[in-house]
Amino acid sequence: MAGADPSRRPGRLGVGIVGAGRVGAVLGAALRSAGHAVVGVSAMSEASRERAENLLPGVPILEVPDVIERAELVLLTVPDDALPTLVEGLAQLKAWQAGQLVVHTSGRYGTSVLGPARAAGAIPLALHPAMTFTGLSLDLGRLPDCMFGITAPSAVLPIAQALVVEMGAEPVVIEEESRVLYHAALAHASNHLVTIAAQSAQLLADLGVQHPDRMLGPLMKASLENALSSGEGALTGPVARGDAGTVRAHRAALEAHDAPDTRQAYLGMARATALRALERGVLTPVQGEAILAALADVPGPPGAAPDEL
Repeated sequence: MAGADPSRRPGRLGVGIVGAGRVGAVLGAALRSAGHAVVGVSAMSEASRERAENLLPGVPILEVPDVIERAELVLLTVPDDALPTLVEGLAQLKAWQAGQLVVHTSGRYGTSVLGPARAAGAIPLALHPAMTFTGLSLDLGRLPDCMFGITAPSAVLPIAQALVVEMGAEPVVIEEESRVLYHAALAHASNHLVTIAAQSAQLLADLGVQHPDRMLGPLMKASLENALSSGEGALTGPVARGDAGTVRAHRAALEAHDAPDTRQAYLGMARATALRALERGVLTPVQGEAILAALADVPGPPGAAPDEL
């Protein structure tokens, strides 16, 4: 019935959250909005405690074993490298319960990392949101546009799918053996985009541009939208045009500027762009050879002008 209390829906669970980071607090709030009861949360840092208080008001902050003891569904939202040790340590404490749903949000791992919990009779699920989080309430509004990479034993896959749908997002099944490559694809798209934006903004700031974000914003947003809608057909710029002279000039300017990480990133991405453009026929073999020569790791003569490199 429209307007009915979500907590009165069948199959509501007591949810315990281990790690009130940016992801844990937001997903906990989403599950709470779907009618599940958040029965406890662990929060070590002051920032995590504040986040829990803001997004999960009234939920008790507890030690990890106490969270596990109270919960029918345990949500593990800890860093990837901490996850195996945490799961194994709790197994040694005999904290896991038979029939308990144990969910982690790591992109890197499937359900094998939850093996110690599964051995105790728990039900393992991997639910990774393909989204970057701020840890603020505005993230809740982004979930309906978000996909989750989910991995679970076939018998309980519908449970994983239902939890994601309840949070307003869309589940996509990722096989256990594909999780690392899946996560690499997302990290490459998201994390490296941030690095590229920061490097470009720094170059502009070094030149005296007062608002690099305002200069880059329309360009990067349009480029991203075009790339997502048109793929590599949206590619523009000197590499796609075969302008080897411009690429040489860019390289010389970056070599003269004290930003080695930006120079390396530019050269690496330009090489990758050129190779993909060659494969797809955007560049002719002659153009491609000229671009790759301009990017090759061969220093020019001292004092050479850009067009002489």
